[in-house]
Amino acid sequence: MKEKVVLAYSGGLDTTALIPWLKETFDYDVVCCCVNCGQGNELDGLDERAKLSGASKLYIEDIVDEFCDDFIVPCVQAGAVYEHKYLLGTSMARPAIAKKLVEIARKEGAVAICHGATGKGNDQIRFELGIKALAPDIKIIAPWRMTDKWTMQSREDEIAFCKAHGIDLPFDASHSYSRDRNLWHISHEGLELEDPSQAPNYDNMLVLGVTPEKAPDKETEVTMTFEQGVPKTLNGKEMKVSEIITELNKLGGENGIGIVDIVENRVVGMKSRGVYETPGGTILMAAHEQLEELTLDRETMETKKKLGSQFAQVVYEGKWYTPLREAIQAFVESTQKYVTGEVKFKLYKGNIIKAGTTSPYSLYNESLASFTTGDLYDHHDADGFITLFGLPLKVRAMMLKEVEQNKK
Repeated sequence: MKEKVVLAYSGGLDTTALIPWLKETFDYDVVCCCVNCGQGNELDGLDERAKLSGASKLYIEDIVDEFCDDFIVPCVQAGAVYEHKYLLGTSMARPAIAKKLVEIARKEGAVAICHGATGKGNDQIRFELGIKALAPDIKIIAPWRMTDKWTMQSREDEIAFCKAHGIDLPFDASHSYSRDRNLWHISHEGLELEDPSQAPNYDNMLVLGVTPEKAPDKETEVTMTFEQGVPKTLNGKEMKVSEIITELNKLGGENGIGIVDIVENRVVGMKSRGVYETPGGTILMAAHEQLEELTLDRETMETKKKLGSQFAQVVYEGKWYTPLREAIQAFVESTQKYVTGEVKFKLYKGNIIKAGTTSPYSLYNESLASFTTGDLYDHHDADGFITLFGLPLKVRAMMLKEVEQNKK
């Protein structure tokens, strides 16, 4: 009996060409595994395509709810944003996919897992760190780094390879954007984006929505509720997190929300430019932050902001299955105990406009915050506070003045 390899299969040209290549190069029995994180119609026709290409079996594993509940929600609660803009759409999905690949490999008794990530990108790191953490005994095959065995350098080469192996597929050699899609976002790379001096061709690019200029000339009102930092209802209707994100994607896309053009620093050391569409995710992050403004104290917010940035770095670098991620997430979860309440906002031409926030755990005290003098605040108390708070500055200034006088 031949040894088995589990191939992370997307149905695209790269991973389709990998099926006959793995059989020919290693004499493996190829088991394909496509992990559904919300790719939509990209899953259509995969079973026929995989079998036609020589796979012995195809798993299509639906993990949309697990992806939302166990990976997206912790990042939303942490306020995890990489380099101020990127909401980690691909970064969050890779450890979830790696987990499922390991499960299928165990089930099939496979000796190896193969992925089609290139040797220049972040995904090779995310896949492989996840696999190493969960299954250190399973071999990892990364063809794009095996230049002595994987000799194909272009789509034309891959199409010719497939045809030589009797596989006629509905792919052509025309160039298009390199995309990654799941329920949270879709990313775009390539073509004019490879030149930072060029503006993105949004009319030819966008999939999930429209630019703010093409959004309606009217506001869309939205109301959401959260319980302990987890979204629960949207416009009065209780939904699963995956359903809320799906609906927010629709509303956000229609209103030009969540389009980001970024030059980011990859883990491997190079800069890369991409455009991310994250309409629902952008709204969800903003709504959660809107509620936290009301319910978290100053020092907790400051510490959480620092750790949230570190959490984003950890996730971006593929270190999901690490003690550090678990520790930061434990801190974040402890801060969410009182992040419960209702947020209202309006969507208008790329903007998310606050329209009111309420919480039973609100720390906003109208008596304290108003310009009238309340029972809890005596203006005279500020004298002593400022004296002590500014004492280091005053002492330093006195010292500098004395030093200058001694020089004279």
